[in-house]
Amino acid sequence: MVDQSWVGRALAPVGPYQVGREKIREFAVAIGDGDPLFHDLAAARAAGHPDLLAPPTFAVCFTMPVIEAFLKDPALGWDYTRMVHGDQRISFHRPVRAGDELTTVVHVDELRTRAGNHMLTLRCEVADATGEPVVTTHSMLVSPAGEDA
Repeated sequence: MVDQSWVGRALAPVGPYQVGREKIREFAVAIGDGDPLFHDLAAARAAGHPDLLAPPTFAVCFTMPVIEAFLKDPALGWDYTRMVHGDQRISFHRPVRAGDELTTVVHVDELRTRAGNHMLTLRCEVADATGEPVVTTHSMLVSPAGEDA
């Protein structure tokens, strides 16, 4: 049974995650994005950035492990083995860049059951070392409700 009491809670901050140049380059190669801002420090600086920028979806590298740990917590009661991703949104307050030290806080925004499925909406607020917001992600995850529907 999924525990509804989690709704409205913010989990403990996780981090810092150190954003490295090679991590950015590797991620950009993995997704097939050759934008020089993700690979070439001189190009990024020429464009007015202090360091390499990360591709927009790079945030999954450090937010998904935090989300996964929460979903696998037996106290939540989530069926992680049969989960699918229903929706994903990423909003930027500023670009993620090499050298950032980022902390993630997961917020449990909504849990509802419809048509035999649980739908869990999680929001990750990501801030830099000074506490300034960098990224906000929203994930809606779906898992069969099973016997507790």
